[in-house]
Amino acid sequence: MATGYLEILRARHAARLLVGTLVGRLPCATAPIAIVLFVRAEGGTYSLAGALAAVYGVANAVGQPVLGRIVDLCGQPRVQLPAAVMSGLAMAVFAFSGIGSLPIAYAAVAGAGLFTPPLEGGLRALWPSVLRKEDQVHTAYAMDAVAQEVMFTVGPLLVTLCVSLWSAQAALLVLNVVGVLGALSVVVSEPSRVWRSAPREAHWLGALRSPGLLALLAAFLFIGMALGSITVASVPYADDHGGDAVYGWLMAALGFGALVGGTVYGARQWAGEPARRLQVLVALLVVCYLPLMLMPEAVPMVALTALAGVFLAPAIACAFVLVDRHAPRGTVTEAFSWLVTTFTVGHSVGTGVAGPVVETGGALWGFAVPAVAGGVSLLVLTATGRVVAAPGQGAVVVSGSENDPNRAPEPRFSSGDRA
Repeated sequence: MATGYLEILRARHAARLLVGTLVGRLPCATAPIAIVLFVRAEGGTYSLAGALAAVYGVANAVGQPVLGRIVDLCGQPRVQLPAAVMSGLAMAVFAFSGIGSLPIAYAAVAGAGLFTPPLEGGLRALWPSVLRKEDQVHTAYAMDAVAQEVMFTVGPLLVTLCVSLWSAQAALLVLNVVGVLGALSVVVSEPSRVWRSAPREAHWLGALRSPGLLALLAAFLFIGMALGSITVASVPYADDHGGDAVYGWLMAALGFGALVGGTVYGARQWAGEPARRLQVLVALLVVCYLPLMLMPEAVPMVALTALAGVFLAPAIACAFVLVDRHAPRGTVTEAFSWLVTTFTVGHSVGTGVAGPVVETGGALWGFAVPAVAGGVSLLVLTATGRVVAAPGQGAVVVSGSENDPNRAPEPRFSSGDRA
């Protein structure tokens, strides 16, 4: 299992790009909990903390595809590093000004979210030029999905560690400084510096003019809803079965299941059409969501929650392949950023929907929401199966490097742009 991953990590620049991207995304992975802890330390209410965290999330969802489009137009270093610096400065303003002036606080967290650099989309755009082989790129996508689960598991622990060692203000500052350093590590690397998006057709919709991409985004909106609803439904369950400790175990189990599933999925090559494989993976997600409604005692419930996460990372990794296929020429970073945004919005919608459902019907009906949302996602993929399976606009022959005129053209992913 480890052979395929080691082969990728041994490739020149691969480990640096993966680690740099993960470190650069630390501010995004930790912002919600860091904001909440800082507002609490400042004497603010949980309502204010939640509102500020929500503003950050909405601004982040808006900024990712916009910055992704600018990356496709201008290259990575000109966008990623300035955006990371501006996001860090905005969070520093929030850390030093506190909540004494609410307009400044809201503007600062909005700026921090809006200028969060699209490092995820940028890394996925770089993989084909770094690895060259299609099967290695597929494995890298799976490794990327697994790394996300590690980051969103470790990130909150780092926040609480910084708070315990120093303060909530220090946590905001330190994590954002580290994030800027991570972005810097990526953009000064050779693949990032020389990467250029393929020539694109001017169109105001950008990546969204692809029907296949729109179908994928619609499906992952509902997968995001399913994940968001689990985080809410688990709260009343934990209250009845052991409190905060049980809730922590449930959330950790969800991430652990995704980590294991993604690791196993990326360890082998999969034959067949990825669109059909994505339908199967989402169907398995739905099947694994259903047992959550049994709500057994804490230990078996933790096991069921881990099972519910097993097929999440494989589904995301498979979606990466299809996004790359359907991204219109010259829009690959924007297309990947739209997937991030859609998933984030879906997660927020899921938490919003699950709240009233739990208040009305309790945890049982709360756990029904992910199964329903997952079922809708499967229906979307089934109804749009031909569109998703069709060859994408980006699946074209791309020439070799402008600096190597003797290199012959070869079929590439759409994101294997000229370097």
